[in-house]
Amino acid sequence: MKRKLVVILLLGMTMMVQAQVGRMMYGDTSRIGIPHSKDPHVVNFKGRYLMYYSIPPFKNDPQSGWNIGIAESHDLINWTKVGEITPVAGAEYEKKGLCAPGALVRDGVVHLFYQTYGNREKDAICHATSEDGINFKRNPTNPIFHPTGDWNCGRAIDAEVCEFKGKYYLYFASRDKDFKVQLQGVAVAPKNSSFNREDWKQACDAPILYPELGWEKDCIEGASIVKKGKKLFMFYAGAYNNAPQQIGVAESKDGIHWKRVFTEPFVANGKPGEWNSSESGHPHIFHDLDGRTYLFYQGNNDNGKTWYITNEEVFWRKGKPYLKR
Repeated sequence: MKRKLVVILLLGMTMMVQAQVGRMMYGDTSRIGIPHSKDPHVVNFKGRYLMYYSIPPFKNDPQSGWNIGIAESHDLINWTKVGEITPVAGAEYEKKGLCAPGALVRDGVVHLFYQTYGNREKDAICHATSEDGINFKRNPTNPIFHPTGDWNCGRAIDAEVCEFKGKYYLYFASRDKDFKVQLQGVAVAPKNSSFNREDWKQACDAPILYPELGWEKDCIEGASIVKKGKKLFMFYAGAYNNAPQQIGVAESKDGIHWKRVFTEPFVANGKPGEWNSSESGHPHIFHDLDGRTYLFYQGNNDNGKTWYITNEEVFWRKGKPYLKR
């Protein structure tokens, strides 16, 4: 595979990143002066691609909290920042921060699902809508979901919502009661849902996926879903950030019961010196209008000082995903 050394000149600093020729390498520098973009999610909306992603607090203002950046593209490689989503007045639930966006387009409207940040076990999933993809109106019933049951701590993060067999499925990550192990859960709502709090019902009183493989360590999070035929495929992050976090795949026929497609990571962290040697994490599987699928994910090679977002096209053979490398 051909590679080139990309030199990024930024605010007087030189950063060396080894990347594929033509690879997307996006890093938002607006908050701390160096690339720092996480948790990507992409939609094809009104003739352009919009990517929503997490951005850290301002360098000199930690109280500004984690927020959501918005970038646009026409080719899935070159991206330009076009906006931010920050806490709104009166929304006490998100005043400490908001991040980890997930989005879907329905009837010409972008529905954004995101988490509150900085509240530990009280963090929950929220919902907002936009007719232009940039300016969002909060759901008056926010937060719309947090889990119950003895298997979790009450926290819900990393929202992903998809329609399947006449229902909407909300996938989320939580932790066990000891706040050590990250687990995956799911809630459902009717197809005609407005996504209000009262519409969501937890689908089962147990995690639907939890760490079992050695490389997953103590964490499964960042689930992203795509429909292929009669199945759902979940691309998920295994292990906590820089542990290293790597990407796995699971499949389901009903949206609730899942089995792993591979026992090894679908996308592993890079080799020493590569741009993602510290991790390849928090995936988003983007299904474009033409049927092609692309895996967006975050990575870095400095244990989280910087964070870049990239993508690779995912191909399918005999009902399983693969990458051309």
